[in-house]
Amino acid sequence: MTVGKNIPHDSAVTHVSGESIFIDDRAFLKNEVVCGLMGAPIAHGRLKNIDISKALEVPGVLGIYTHKDLASNRWGAIVKEQPILVDDIISYESEPVCVIAAESYKAIEKAKQLIQIEVEEIEPILSLQEAIDREDFLSDEKKIARGNVEESFSNAEHTLEGFFENGGQEHFYLESHACAAIPLENNQIEVHSSSQHPSETQHVVAQSLGLSYHQVVCVVKRMGGGFGGKESQAAPFASLVGLCAKKLKRPARLIISKDDDMKITGKRHPFKNFWKVAFDKEGKILGYRIRLFSNGGAYTDLSESILERAMLHSDGCYYIPNVEILGRVCKTNIHSNTAFRGFGGPQGNATIESVIEEIAHFLKKDSLEIREKNIYQGDKLTTPYGQIVDNNTLPELMEKIKESSNYLKRREEIEEFNKNSATHVKGLALTGTKFGIAFTARFLNQANALVNLHLDGTVQVSTGATEMGQGVNTKIQQIAANAFGIDASLVQVMPTSTEKNHNTSPTAASSGSDLNGMATLIACNKIKQRLASVFNTLQKGEISPADEIEINSVEELDHIVFENSKVRDTKTSKEIDFKELISTAYFNRVSMGDYAFYKTPGLGFDKAKGKGQAFNYYTNGLAVSEVLIDRFTGETKVLRADVLMDLGRSINPGIDMGQVSGAFIQGMGWVTSENLTYSDKGVLLSHSPTTYKIPSIQDTPREFNIDLIENNTNDVCVHRSKAVGEPPFLLGNSVWNAVKDALYFVNPSNASKLKLPATCEEIVTLLDE
Repeated sequence: MTVGKNIPHDSAVTHVSGESIFIDDRAFLKNEVVCGLMGAPIAHGRLKNIDISKALEVPGVLGIYTHKDLASNRWGAIVKEQPILVDDIISYESEPVCVIAAESYKAIEKAKQLIQIEVEEIEPILSLQEAIDREDFLSDEKKIARGNVEESFSNAEHTLEGFFENGGQEHFYLESHACAAIPLENNQIEVHSSSQHPSETQHVVAQSLGLSYHQVVCVVKRMGGGFGGKESQAAPFASLVGLCAKKLKRPARLIISKDDDMKITGKRHPFKNFWKVAFDKEGKILGYRIRLFSNGGAYTDLSESILERAMLHSDGCYYIPNVEILGRVCKTNIHSNTAFRGFGGPQGNATIESVIEEIAHFLKKDSLEIREKNIYQGDKLTTPYGQIVDNNTLPELMEKIKESSNYLKRREEIEEFNKNSATHVKGLALTGTKFGIAFTARFLNQANALVNLHLDGTVQVSTGATEMGQGVNTKIQQIAANAFGIDASLVQVMPTSTEKNHNTSPTAASSGSDLNGMATLIACNKIKQRLASVFNTLQKGEISPADEIEINSVEELDHIVFENSKVRDTKTSKEIDFKELISTAYFNRVSMGDYAFYKTPGLGFDKAKGKGQAFNYYTNGLAVSEVLIDRFTGETKVLRADVLMDLGRSINPGIDMGQVSGAFIQGMGWVTSENLTYSDKGVLLSHSPTTYKIPSIQDTPREFNIDLIENNTNDVCVHRSKAVGEPPFLLGNSVWNAVKDALYFVNPSNASKLKLPATCEEIVTLLDE
């Protein structure tokens, strides 16, 4: 069995040795040009004129192109409203206005200084609250509801209300957006892109250049990180490098600098969520109303779907009998915010976890007690949108982590410490994740795979999944190797290409391994069925050269197994070497390649009604975090974090553990140090590693415990595994709640004012008040 083993990431050695090839590592082709972008100088206004005459005189500058050079200048993942290059209204500072093609980067920088952009300024909307007040929205209001919320408020012993506010987050992938284009004969173009969505990139490039889809091939070998930031926003960059290549009839590459990448591209959505909760004296939640407002930025991008997932995760891990969830996307004059690991789930989940802390403080109880009373359990398993939480492991996880983290004893120790320390204060919190796995847009839950079995017993697999470091290629490699009963080293997962895998979905929603792994398994099984039929025929005697082997695609051949590089009949105990069987099949004209298609069954969420089967299943997890805060500086240290996850039957436990730890740390960064700062003119000031603080090794928990429970009940996914990419991110929120817990001890009246991220400045301000 290859599945379930810790085989190394397929790029582990080449990453360490420096041999892994990314877009900008590709050797320059003959006559290849480099490209750069010129951005808008204001956050909002009208573009009146662009004068490029002096810039074109710079030695080495080959062309400067504007919106007039594009066949189509509108793109968008949901609504095609966003210009590739500004043609009229400027909607955010640094929005691309023109693209420069040159023989050197020095020439590009000199040309940018000589381009004159004439604008007419318009007052921008820069804050989420201002957009709410002005009712400047990018979407209609969405609603999910159950029961009678007003009645629950009227009849409850207690009610509380307030708001929860979170900031955005920069993806900070190590490889910024990068792409290259090669013009080919017959007006074709080959695009290499650091993209999570090759098909969308192919389509946007074709549309913008006036080509048909069959004239454009998009290839993705790998990305140096993505986290959602390359799901939609890679496409317009590819269009611009394609434009330069097409105009000049020369290969071109566009590598965005880290500073420009951070200024131009979207982030995680800031939210401001207004809530009201009804509960009894024991802390049982009776009713909950939440109204979510997200900051979509200048354009829609994926904001509507992100808001929808935030709403679908507003219940967190908790059963609420009466609930009303309302949501709307707001428009502001900043970069268009986009997908980011969790895709809105963290913002909805963080709010209910914060509300539980408020209830606990009001009742003077430990928040764990409130969570235990409200967690999905027993027959209380129906979500506000009507989906049943099947195979619910949340109560089991709660009991196990409560014991393994020694929560109750540590709570007593922390209270004692806080009473006696004049310089520091500690906090402790447990939070959970019940993350729905599937795209909420049903049509995206599909994948295809091409599997080719060669005469030497090796396999090539091509799918629509894109590798961004998360290990999807390695899991697909294991699935194929396991199917054929061979060593994983004999399977090579090929670069993703739209000519081999068409109309694919983005590698997102934690579904990359689920969808593409299942398609791969189906394709392998189709080949195995034919090989098993050949073996069955062989057992009956010699195959005459004049005879054709009859392949019975429906014949029951479960008794023929593929393992240890052999094929064996469990009924007769006869076996044959895998390579020998392949050779026999080939000489008898039996196909050893196949294509397979997979679509997730049973999904049916009615967006208008806010009801239905939104997800294929849930990935569950809990985390307990303890923090130590300096009362004078606000400096926060995470002393210990315990994470417990249900990942079903793991395909590769080592990769899954890496995903859990990485997601938790990235989530911890979002809730503590990662703060986006803008000027009063809408300019992003924190646009480099010197001004934007992601977690370093010094910020990781001093004691970091991760464990997985054994769970074989998830029979709706490949090999009973569960998705892991996004769910653990939500558990980083336990650190924020631990900070809030500490603040309650020092300054109870201010703890409710804590915003996310809980930076040192935010904490010390609340302590000082």
